[in-house]
Amino acid sequence: MHEWALAEAVTFAASEMADKEGLKKVTEVRVRVGELQGVELDIFEFALSQLKANKLKNAKFKIITVKAKLKCKACDNEWIFDKKKLDERTAEAIHFVPEVAHAFMKCPKCSSPDFEIVRGRGVWLESVKGVRQQNG
Repeated sequence: MHEWALAEAVTFAASEMADKEGLKKVTEVRVRVGELQGVELDIFEFALSQLKANKLKNAKFKIITVKAKLKCKACDNEWIFDKKKLDERTAEAIHFVPEVAHAFMKCPKCSSPDFEIVRGRGVWLESVKGVRQQNG
């Protein structure tokens, strides 16, 4: 259910951004979602479509998935997370609780389970585009 809360936060923030930019209507909202954020994108997109109102009612939401990048704390090796290399059960566990990745994955270079997620977490509003209000 957190997809609905995220969608509500995004629509609120997009509306606030539109006000600050002097937009009378919004045509596009770009949102970045980290692949390890645990967001069900189809539910998130549906929630966005249901929650948009006023200036956002005709806006198209573009959701960009940000691939996860990991960095080994032992050898500084960096690598891109590849869900396809995991069995279905492990991939599902990491989807719901990304912090458990350390129990299932190791650095491909030195085999250390001590790594950090450099990118691929979070949800953020990248941009809001629209039509400006005409001044007097």
